[in-house]
Amino acid sequence: MSADLPGRTRDADVWDALAAWRRERVRFVLATVVESRGFTPRKPGAHMLVAEDGRTVGTIGGGAIEQEVLARARALLDAGAAGREPLAHGPGAATGRAAVLKRHLTQELGMCCGGEMTVFLEVLEPAPRLLLFGAGYIAKPIAAIAAGCGFDVTVVDERPEWATPERFPTSRLVVRAPEEFARACQTTAADFAVVVTHDHALDQRLVQALLARPLKFLGMIGSVPKQRKFALRLRARGFADADIARLRTPLGVAIGASTPEEIAVSVVAELIAARRGVALEPGWVPPARAGAERADAPA
Repeated sequence: MSADLPGRTRDADVWDALAAWRRERVRFVLATVVESRGFTPRKPGAHMLVAEDGRTVGTIGGGAIEQEVLARARALLDAGAAGREPLAHGPGAATGRAAVLKRHLTQELGMCCGGEMTVFLEVLEPAPRLLLFGAGYIAKPIAAIAAGCGFDVTVVDERPEWATPERFPTSRLVVRAPEEFARACQTTAADFAVVVTHDHALDQRLVQALLARPLKFLGMIGSVPKQRKFALRLRARGFADADIARLRTPLGVAIGASTPEEIAVSVVAELIAARRGVALEPGWVPPARAGAERADAPA
């Protein structure tokens, strides 16, 4: 995005900035004048963007009304980042993602215009990022379905014959050793990661690396025996049971899935549940006395 774009006020600049901020995964509020009566500085259809870092593009008219809109936008962004509802101040309904601000410019704000304006504010969050480690038969439909459900999918696999645009047309592709990428990438507490590689030993190393990262969700394709062996190995490597329980495996909602496509549906269903805040059962951890299985047994 051009350096001089923030702060410009033409309506065309608003749409340029909106597209750029979506690409850059910026959290921002879109404020729109939806109703006006009498003399007001802007009319319905005027827009302004307010980014989480304080940048603005466009205007809804300046003065006290714009200062109120800026304050409400920051409250919405702060509340969303903290996972709580914003505090209401003054007339206007508010939810965790949107608010309606209605003001008489003279009677309530002391402006000389004399009219009344209603502004709708909506938080636009970046699409949740899904890091998909592995580009095999199950990863392909997971990537397609997840992208269709609004996830920003990145597929990581070092095999160029598998990680191709033809197989993953809706995903970003990283043709690189997954373990190397996992160590180098920066994640946030809003990110999702799914491990579905062709190698159990690689899965183990990836899980160990990813458990040390901030993530909203970490899942791995696997059976119950694989789950238990991994949990025992993680405990032997010093991971606390609370950390081990963050790993969702076996992965997917129980729908009797058999084909790669059916398994992908069940996996994405669990991702959506986590995204929407549906309570999930804790992942499995080894029992206090687990002598029946050895942590170094082959997967």
